Amino acid sequence: MSAPPDASAAVQRKIIHCDCDCFYASVEMRDDPSLRGRPMAVGGAPDRRGVIATCNYEARAYGVRSAMASAQALKRCPDLLIVRPAMDKYREVSRRIFAIYREYTALVEPLSLDEAYLDVSLCSHHAGSATRIAEEIRQRVRDEVGVTVSAGVGPSKFVAKIASDWNKPDGLFVVRPAAVDAFVAALPVERIHGVGKVTAAKLRRLGAETCGDLRQWSPDHLQREFGVFGARLYKLCRGVDERAVTPERERKSISVEETYADDLPDLQACLAELEPLIAMLEARIARAQAHDTIDKLTVKLRFSDFRQTTVECRGHAPDRSVYARLLAQGHARRGLPVRLLGVGVGTSDRDTAQLALFD
Repeated sequence: MSAPPDASAAVQRKIIHCDCDCFYASVEMRDDPSLRGRPMAVGGAPDRRGVIATCNYEARAYGVRSAMASAQALKRCPDLLIVRPAMDKYREVSRRIFAIYREYTALVEPLSLDEAYLDVSLCSHHAGSATRIAEEIRQRVRDEVGVTVSAGVGPSKFVAKIASDWNKPDGLFVVRPAAVDAFVAALPVERIHGVGKVTAAKLRRLGAETCGDLRQWSPDHLQREFGVFGARLYKLCRGVDERAVTPERERKSISVEETYADDLPDLQACLAELEPLIAMLEARIARAQAHDTIDKLTVKLRFSDFRQTTVECRGHAPDRSVYARLLAQGHARRGLPVRLLGVGVGTSDRDTAQLALFD
């Protein structure tokens, strides 16, 4: 096991990002082998505004994705089998997986039930080889728990997370420190955390297709174009990410937002966009196991003049009627077209209990 967090400050960081492959679906296929080889998903009923939590790769071939409305998923894949979520079971499987992680290091930062960063910089297993540690962890989870884990190894969170997606499913990809510069330079700009479709499109219009292209821009130029996010872009396009792996993460909020290529002209157009945003928010809450910690509901708007407003109220679960009311209140503050719309929840320190979501 590793030393306390500050003990690794003077050594080369070795970070593993572990991500279970289609976690909920994998657990269901493990327990019922007849589900394998056919398109299946875990989620809510399509006639009750259900949302897909996750799906297997057979379903993804039809365009089914997490956070998609179950009714839409069935339109894309009429043969899709949707299994109701069994959160107690998934939580127990997650506990077993994280127990394996913590045999190698105390520096385990959970991101959700099925995803985590591990700092193994001071781990003595396999003579400190992060690659061999990751290989062993993946083998143990497969043998002892019955699901597969994809892993990325790198000297930073940013690089390790991208690497874990490189050979999915059931893959391992390693980016050694000497290879970081070339690896990051070749990445498309949308692989940078925080760069969505609209920002990526703007970057491309300005001539930046890859992180390497973005390195030609000065910090001032990036700040003029992207505000405070420009400073982060400047570092990440060079592979610089100094964030430490933090075992105790206190989540204060969960949110989703969308920046629209064409401004939403009026309140009715904004209200029409609420449903997909709330569906994505519910799926994110489920992944974070945070439903029973919610104590606030929020709506965020950024208008065509780039001014922004946030409206919030007390609440303990996503409520479509409440979000519609908050949206109307926020929109009335300026009455202009809207370029960004977001919904979210604030969370407290209440204990997390059984989830009743995806309905």
